[in-house]
Amino acid sequence: MSALANIQTIDDLSRAIAAIPYASLLGIEVREEDGEPLFYLPFKDKNIGNTILPALHGGVIGGFLENAAVLHLMWQREGEGIPRVIDFSIDYLRTGRAQDLYCRCEIVRQGKRIANVLMTAWQDDRSKPVAQARAHFLLA
Repeated sequence: MSALANIQTIDDLSRAIAAIPYASLLGIEVREEDGEPLFYLPFKDKNIGNTILPALHGGVIGGFLENAAVLHLMWQREGEGIPRVIDFSIDYLRTGRAQDLYCRCEIVRQGKRIANVLMTAWQDDRSKPVAQARAHFLLA
């Protein structure tokens, strides 16, 4: 059975992350908090884009949020196929400093074929997001 099928628990999500090459490359991890997945990206030097500040690369932040949303949808739908991105929009609100990054996803609306997901990333303080993204997904 594929690691991307039948995702029901946080352990299943961890196995799914290991099976997705880009998620593994970034170093995405997940843990349960308040009955929901909390995705986090432990700091790694290779994720730095601006070495002078230093700051996380915007593409790393965007890739982290997109992967988190796909994984969250798969967990919510218990692995009923891999959602496909229709569109993705991100607002960078603060500099992503050289430290761990966290993400929560909220399914704003889900129909039979389309889902709308809001993703929020923060570092020290959840009330001060580094980035917020919105995406529409085609459900399998």
